Amino acid sequence: MSEQPKVKPAEGRLGVLLPGFGAVATTVVAGVEAARRGLAKPIGSLTQLNTIRLGKRTDGRSPLIRDFVSLAGLDDLVFGTWDPIPDDGYESALKAGVLERHHLDPMEDFLRSVKPMPAVFDSAYVRRLDGPNVKKGANKFELAEQLRQDIRNFKEENDCARLVMVWCGSTEIFLRAGDAHQTLEAFEAAMKADDPDIAPSMIYAYAALMEGVPYANGAPNLSADIPALEKVAEERSIPIGGKDFKTGQTLMKTILAPGLKARMLGIEGWFSTNILGNRDGEVLDDPDSFKTKEESKLSVLEHILQPEMYPDLYGNLYHKVRINYYPPRGDNKEGWDNIDIRGWMGYDMQIKVDFLCRDSILAAPIVLDLALFLDLASRSGMGGVQEWLSFYFKSPQTLPGLYPEHDIFIQHRKLKNTLRWLGGEKPLTHLGLDYGAEGE
Repeated sequence: MSEQPKVKPAEGRLGVLLPGFGAVATTVVAGVEAARRGLAKPIGSLTQLNTIRLGKRTDGRSPLIRDFVSLAGLDDLVFGTWDPIPDDGYESALKAGVLERHHLDPMEDFLRSVKPMPAVFDSAYVRRLDGPNVKKGANKFELAEQLRQDIRNFKEENDCARLVMVWCGSTEIFLRAGDAHQTLEAFEAAMKADDPDIAPSMIYAYAALMEGVPYANGAPNLSADIPALEKVAEERSIPIGGKDFKTGQTLMKTILAPGLKARMLGIEGWFSTNILGNRDGEVLDDPDSFKTKEESKLSVLEHILQPEMYPDLYGNLYHKVRINYYPPRGDNKEGWDNIDIRGWMGYDMQIKVDFLCRDSILAAPIVLDLALFLDLASRSGMGGVQEWLSFYFKSPQTLPGLYPEHDIFIQHRKLKNTLRWLGGEKPLTHLGLDYGAEGE
């Protein structure tokens, strides 16, 4: 195991930068402020509510995570955003329709104070959106320089000791890593040439890393998960992670599939469909944006079930995913799953799941936890891809040559063992052979 790092204390204000100020970001900002004012609990957040067991079960040591490792406090957070639509936090939250007015009105003064900076935005990458609050520049490199200046200005004007950035923007069209993404030199040359392979989210990721700011991608599109930016993050010891917040239907898959596999129950087919009507649903109504999301959703079962190891159980699994834009549903997404499974002697059974979820309500605590954990990683000198944060993502970013871990229970153990290591405690193996000696 690597030598335990020395964790710098979480002193001073932490700036949380959020590209995209729609349903998810406004819900994060409003929820944090509600928690600060004692108006609501930060339900869903591990950093705020979860405990961590230390040592043996008989030791009785289970402090809150936030009391065990050095995390920035909610009172130390200050938010900065970018969005092509110029609405302030209150107006944007009202339009998003996630939170009701009786929750927003007591915080109207604060929410109106959070106003988006002009965004780096191009409707060629998100075809169903547009807005006037957009940066102008000679090329994409110049736009990146403007973002870097925004970051420096925000840090100074808000007296921030440190910054993190979490992409909360809409899903961009599907892109694959190519020549422009291989080295920093090639990437910068491609920006100067306005190469179409350089999407806006990549420009934000580049600007963040060049300013030493940790970055996480909450959407499924290609962003910091390219060789050029991964190398910058590693060489400059800047944490990065992603991608695609694990919220509704995929959250259920990563809970159910490991359980079925643990019991060695076969799966013949898994049909998933969604209806949602928020901005994300409108964006995903575009086939190229949907392809990006589909790639993210489809990869989950293959990695969990390992059909090459268990061909009799999962080798012929038929997996279908659909997303349907349905405006009346708003942010209250509904995910339907039909799972055809096989048991003893090949007898068929079925599981049906109807998850009526609130997508942004599930995403908001993820954004908060990622911001605080990325900051912890940065203060601990943990640069590059943060695989221990895979718990929060549909398509976890991995180190080169490694397959992503999708089993949520393995991800959870990995996250907590990393925290134990950072806090100077032994990781738990749950072996439990001998409680009189070294067992757990």
